[in-house]
Amino acid sequence: MLSIEGLSVAADGRPLLRDLTLEIAQGRTLALVGASGSGKSTACAAALGVQAANLAVRGRVCLDGRPVAPGQLRGRVVASILQNPRSGFNPLRSMRDHMRETCRALDRPWSEAAAQDLLAEVGLEDPGRVLGLYAFEMSGGMLQRVAIALALLGGAPFLFADEPTTDLDLVVQARILDLMERSRDRAGLGLMLITHDMGVVARLADEVAVLEAGALVERGPVGQIFHAPRHPVTRMLVAAHLALYGQELPA
Repeated sequence: MLSIEGLSVAADGRPLLRDLTLEIAQGRTLALVGASGSGKSTACAAALGVQAANLAVRGRVCLDGRPVAPGQLRGRVVASILQNPRSGFNPLRSMRDHMRETCRALDRPWSEAAAQDLLAEVGLEDPGRVLGLYAFEMSGGMLQRVAIALALLGGAPFLFADEPTTDLDLVVQARILDLMERSRDRAGLGLMLITHDMGVVARLADEVAVLEAGALVERGPVGQIFHAPRHPVTRMLVAAHLALYGQELPA
């Protein structure tokens, strides 16, 4: 069990996140949802200790009840897929270099064949060629898929995925969600999914936590959130999703 306890983030005294407490169990998916600016990505970054330098962070992350420093979480315990994948790649290093470096950092053996298989699994054609490419030679969608492959490469028991299907077409989105679901079910991966896409939430989540202005306003099983949302923000998110299909949320 991974728990985020009392996580608060402030910028120059202005609160961005207020006393957030969440639990993520292996083999389960917790979706953290909310409108843009609600604090979702801030929570993800702060829990892993990769927030902007000007932010003040308070709170802790525990693994099975024992506090763990962010530097000990990253990679080995919690893999991550963050927004804006292009910023996460060294422009002077090929995709092969990035995958080799990840294996070396995590003390895992390098296998060219295994790397190609993983790239193919996330929907990249001709993975042998992709390994030789540099970030500037690839689209944002291709880089997002490589970022997902890198996150899964280390075999961490938990994954924080911040808008993992951004910039992907619908076919590849479905493939990535299937891959995450298989990883969760087969390997017992604990997944925290940060998204504003309620369709993705309906597809993958077991539980949903709703943020508004940095505060947790509702949490419950995915069925309850969709069929009997209580907080006005939750009702707004669900109603907007249903409207895409010509449906309305019951009063």
